[in-house]
Amino acid sequence: MPIFVSQPSLAPLEEVTELLKGVWQRGILTHNGPLVQQFENEVCKKLNLNNFVVVSNGTIAIQMAIKALELEGEIITTAFTWIATVSAIKWEHCTPVFCDVDPETLNIDPTKIEALITPRTKAIMPVHVFGNPCDVDAIEAIAKKHNLKVIYDAAHAVGSHINGKSLLEFGDIAATSLHATKLLNTGEGGGCIANSTELYEKLKRIRFFGHDDAKDIVEDGFNGKLTEVHAALGLANLKYFDEVLADRKNKYLLYKNLLSNNETLVFQRIDRGEPNYSYFPVIFKSEELLLQVEKTLTENGFVPRRYFYPSVNTFTKVVNYQPCPQSENVAKRILCLPLFWNIGEENVRKIAEIVNEVVTISV
Repeated sequence: MPIFVSQPSLAPLEEVTELLKGVWQRGILTHNGPLVQQFENEVCKKLNLNNFVVVSNGTIAIQMAIKALELEGEIITTAFTWIATVSAIKWEHCTPVFCDVDPETLNIDPTKIEALITPRTKAIMPVHVFGNPCDVDAIEAIAKKHNLKVIYDAAHAVGSHINGKSLLEFGDIAATSLHATKLLNTGEGGGCIANSTELYEKLKRIRFFGHDDAKDIVEDGFNGKLTEVHAALGLANLKYFDEVLADRKNKYLLYKNLLSNNETLVFQRIDRGEPNYSYFPVIFKSEELLLQVEKTLTENGFVPRRYFYPSVNTFTKVVNYQPCPQSENVAKRILCLPLFWNIGEENVRKIAEIVNEVVTISV
């Protein structure tokens, strides 16, 4: 079997089935069931969060954030992200405006945000790319100066911190993902973390068709609920989260150690906080070299992935093109190497050996 860029970190099957026995006994599969509530509470304890609204996926989480803040107009976001960031903005009838990135951190460049603000700008939506913390202080200052909301696309950021504080606590709302490829997963899933009790309660209503506790419809909501089956998987996986996080960091640092002697390779700069080391991106000197490395790795049974390619501002069937030269350039030269719970150090070493060999020959 090929070794793909990622695989889910999974608790032992018997621990999941033990939780599912209770689901079968209760006959409650959805509608904010007891395992969903337990999962939310335990995530808050594990990550030291004030609140957590678990939902069906990370894209819905972003849509719920936009809806909860009642945004109508333009939202400034990064060009270096997954298409879901843009899809969520468009589905909520807002217009994405693309800001270029810092080519070293790969995050939105705060120095370029203010030039994009217009009377129609309502919010900034940065992405903590690969779990690397954005410049949250600079972004908050800009938002306050121009009276804008901040929604963080924190899909990659579970387990990332700044000064011991979860990255999910920044912004008016942070929207994260619990997709199978994430460090903590429910198979499919996501969540919102709000900076106020009012927003937290509103997000819960939006998640369930706009119902309040008395089952009256008081919001324009939709179906964003997570099932008890997904919550059972999340609860089982949460027990191993610290172990998964430590393992990911160890393998990330092993890659870095094995590849750092190759001066032509560039790695994402981490200049604030502590990321979760969820991905290992490598930036090559040219797209041609990237393609050669990708081809050689695949021939040897290793399947890396071009996250994020192409730069989303170039998806002209979905958005109007807005030039972001740094994002477009990086997107052509960046490759994420396989990194997950049970990849094995011997495979990390073999992958690094192949990368070094191809790059050395090509110099």
